[in-house]
Amino acid sequence: MIGPDTAGIAERLGVAADTATAIAQLAAETGLDVDAAYAVQTALIQRRLDRGERLIGLKMGLTSKAKMAQVGVDEVIWGRLTDTMRIPDGGTLDPTAFIHPRVEPEVAFLLDRLPEPGEPVGDFTDAVRAVAPAIEVIDSRYANFTFSLPDVIADNTSAAAFTIGPWSPVPDGLNNLGVLLEIDGRVAQVGSTAAILGDPRRALDEGIRLAGRHGVRLREGWVFLAGAATAAVPLKPGAHVRAVVDHLGTTSLRASA
Repeated sequence: MIGPDTAGIAERLGVAADTATAIAQLAAETGLDVDAAYAVQTALIQRRLDRGERLIGLKMGLTSKAKMAQVGVDEVIWGRLTDTMRIPDGGTLDPTAFIHPRVEPEVAFLLDRLPEPGEPVGDFTDAVRAVAPAIEVIDSRYANFTFSLPDVIADNTSAAAFTIGPWSPVPDGLNNLGVLLEIDGRVAQVGSTAAILGDPRRALDEGIRLAGRHGVRLREGWVFLAGAATAAVPLKPGAHVRAVVDHLGTTSLRASA
């Protein structure tokens, strides 16, 4: 039996991202399952690497009940980050480069050494150099931001851009820090780091395990986005976005008008 055309699907998704043009869901049409979807994701990222981008980290998706409910899927997933996705703290991005961008507040980790798959969360601080507040910009390449689980995995978990605030030492507790997402100075979402699998450190453990299934190991110096602490909010032209995480600080970005 011939499996899905992973290279062809990756090309369709890549062109959709490059041209900011939404496409129909692909999984039902192409027979993608979860494993094949990760193969598409690998090909999609390789397409970016072939044009000079660098892999700089991993990200988690659907780590909160709010996000699962928002997009209608129910399994934690992971994706890749490249250098061109990163926006300087306080920087500006062009929203017209995306299809229907949304923003969400997150927690980012900076890896100090290579963690082992299944390494206990208790050993976490030995593997992580620093922690910071982050904002992720997500942008599904599918029409109406609607997709199945294999669809969103193939689409690199809707990854589009991100910004990270100042790094700081890892505090004793990360499991219940207050989180705010502000748009133009007004609070748009209120949450807690407890929404990220109960503790963002668990997201790292889960990311190591899940990526390891597909032969991907995190590297020293990589960044890791643990997942959203709230539901995502649409990013409109001209908007100023700020994420605040208790004890970790703030980070911001602006969408050009």
